[in-house]
Amino acid sequence: MNTSSFSDARRDALRLAFASAGALALPALAQARAPRLVTISGAITEVVYVLGAEAQLVGTDTTSIYPAAALKTPKVGYMRQLSAEGLLSLKPDAVIATTESGPTVVLDQLRSAGVKLELIEADHSWAEVQRKVQAVGRAAAREAQARELQARLDAEWAQVQQRVAAASGRKPRVLFVLSHSATPQVSGEKTAAHAVIGFAGGVNCLSGFQGYRPMTAEAMASAAPDVILTTTQSLEAHGGIDKFWQRPELALTPAFRKRALIAHDAVLLLGFGPRLPGAIGELHTQLLKA
Repeated sequence: MNTSSFSDARRDALRLAFASAGALALPALAQARAPRLVTISGAITEVVYVLGAEAQLVGTDTTSIYPAAALKTPKVGYMRQLSAEGLLSLKPDAVIATTESGPTVVLDQLRSAGVKLELIEADHSWAEVQRKVQAVGRAAAREAQARELQARLDAEWAQVQQRVAAASGRKPRVLFVLSHSATPQVSGEKTAAHAVIGFAGGVNCLSGFQGYRPMTAEAMASAAPDVILTTTQSLEAHGGIDKFWQRPELALTPAFRKRALIAHDAVLLLGFGPRLPGAIGELHTQLLKA
């Protein structure tokens, strides 16, 4: 046989074999579609976008407002007031939420329907951020990208905490005011605000209770904060900074005399998402200036 003819025949056979293998692989590729995700937490939704998995999002909760594209996703309601019917109508493969989500009966219904549920413990620690990255990586089938993101975030966090630890002098006394409604609340221990204040090098001037309490004149006088920390949403609810300072309780504080006020977006400040290192670094700088 002619050598050239043999080579041509061999190439044709290989080409046919590869074509057949590709045809057989097509059904498998069609079946291995990217998982459909619903995220219940603005911070978790942010992780999805950072990992480049936003095309897999079929629904988010109402706290998912960043980045701006998240506002256009189908909404399943507030994270604590979920509906099984609304969630299941989106046909998700996985729902990623925190332990602050509910009600419990709805989460049980999702499990019964065969939906994979990733519940992340919300304990206001850096480990919470790590768990969110890992959970999204698993659910979105992007575990390698999640490991790379976590390594980068860990490095950023370590750098910020070293800077906070190196600060000298008295730690500023900080009061966090949450006022998204008509009744302002102040934060005690075991809250995201309490943790954030500590991470940024401040001291929560309210202790002895957990969670939130109504803001009273007596509490403000005894707390004596150097700085008031709040959310931009709280300022908007009050009609701006000037209206915020008109609260009579605040007039009893050292912070009022200096007009020492720091405001950040609620999701950025309290969400414990991938932007936390930057948020803590900025807050630390602002506390030092205040």
